[in-house]
Amino acid sequence: MKKIAIEIKWGIVFTIVALAWIHVEKLLGWHDELIGKHPIYSMLFTLVSIVIFILALKDKKKNYFNNSIDWKQAFLSGCIVSLVITIFSPLCQYLSSEIISPNFFQNAINFAVENNRMSLEDATTYFNLRNYIFQSAFGGLSMGIVLSSIIAYFIKTK
Repeated sequence: MKKIAIEIKWGIVFTIVALAWIHVEKLLGWHDELIGKHPIYSMLFTLVSIVIFILALKDKKKNYFNNSIDWKQAFLSGCIVSLVITIFSPLCQYLSSEIISPNFFQNAINFAVENNRMSLEDATTYFNLRNYIFQSAFGGLSMGIVLSSIIAYFIKTK
């Protein structure tokens, strides 16, 4: 466990930051009156994700590998962070949809149907907790792996 303590820490940090981000989205109206802009604005979280992954891999490099890390070590560390994030993603989605923004799915369904972007059936199938848990788990894992490979290239020292 001690070998991956840094990755676990950063996976938890990512999850807390993601929950805070969702709360800010809600406060800014991106889950209700500005829900049409939500897909665009929520992409800004990608920048936050990149920063967190950079900080995580630099932390591993400095505090575990004594400032000397190769690409494989950094990549593996990033993949473990991604796995931790993936493990916490169902809880994060649950808290988001049940506590932070309980009307998000209904607002998204209403917006999609009223603006002829989806049928009611398609919108109901797409905007629900189960689908968002699936999307966040697999989307987060794949994005984390890609980010890990790129960031590992830039922080490697060996």
